[in-house]
Amino acid sequence: MITPLDIENKRFSKQMMNGYSVEEVDDFLDELTADYSRNYKENAELKAKIEELTKNMEHYKSIETTLNNTLVMAQSTAEDIKKVAQQQADQIISEAKATAQKQVDELNNEVVLKTKEVEDVKKQFDIYKAKMESLLISQLELLKDINKEDNA
Repeated sequence: MITPLDIENKRFSKQMMNGYSVEEVDDFLDELTADYSRNYKENAELKAKIEELTKNMEHYKSIETTLNNTLVMAQSTAEDIKKVAQQQADQIISEAKATAQKQVDELNNEVVLKTKEVEDVKKQFDIYKAKMESLLISQLELLKDINKEDNA
């Protein structure tokens, strides 16, 4: 690439006849040098800026990759936590069902025992009633016999 210094130092051979005006060529070269210098500096600045932006872009891509990895890890962790929570919930439900069934069985056993006790008490009451009836009948018979003896 031609530098502004190359343009400024460029010299043309001079011809005697029908040649270019040295002053006009020099003025034009001065303008060209100034323009080219501006463009050269701007190009260098733009290249530096491109390099800086490229570095920034790489930095942000690295951050993006890290964030993506973090997001994937967070999603995975969330899924793991949900699975563990579901397993714990299932275990709690299973234990609650087992405890409830045990309590139902115990209550059923108590109901059977209480029913048997009630039946036993009813039987005892029936036996007591029968004995009392028998006693009352025998007492009534005695009273009738005593009344017959008193009337006779």
